[in-house]
Amino acid sequence: MATTTSANHGVGRRKSAVARVWIKPGKGEILVNGRKYSEYFDTDISRNLVLLPFKTVGLSNKFDADVNVKGGGIVSQAGAVKLGLSRALVVNDSNLRLVLKKAKLLHCDSRVKERKKYGQKGARAKFQFVKR
Repeated sequence: MATTTSANHGVGRRKSAVARVWIKPGKGEILVNGRKYSEYFDTDISRNLVLLPFKTVGLSNKFDADVNVKGGGIVSQAGAVKLGLSRALVVNDSNLRLVLKKAKLLHCDSRVKERKKYGQKGARAKFQFVKR
C-alpha cells in the first residue's frame, strides 16, 4: 500500500519514535505496520491522538493512511503518527495548514529524556549526603 511518491507523504518524530505516513483518498482506514490502528494502539488516549488531525480538519472518512512506525514506546509512536498525519494532510492540501497550526498539530514536541549524570542517582537526583 505504501507508495514512493512524495505527494502525500509526511514524517513525524517524537522522542525516539519515527513515523512515515502515506495518505490517499479512501474510506478512513488507518494501517500501522500492517495492522489496524485500533489493534496496534492499545489505549483510547493513543487512538484518539492518532485520529486528532483528521477530526480537527473534519476529514475522518476521506483518506486512507498507511503508516510505518518504529522506535520509542507506544505513546511516543502515537505522537509521531499524529505529526506525520498532520504533515501529510498539509502536503495534500495547503489550505489545512492554518487550521492544523492553530490546533498545534504541526508542532514537533522535541522533549526527550535527560541523560543520567555520573556520580548521581539520576539526571537531577543526587545520592543522599552523609556528613559522618
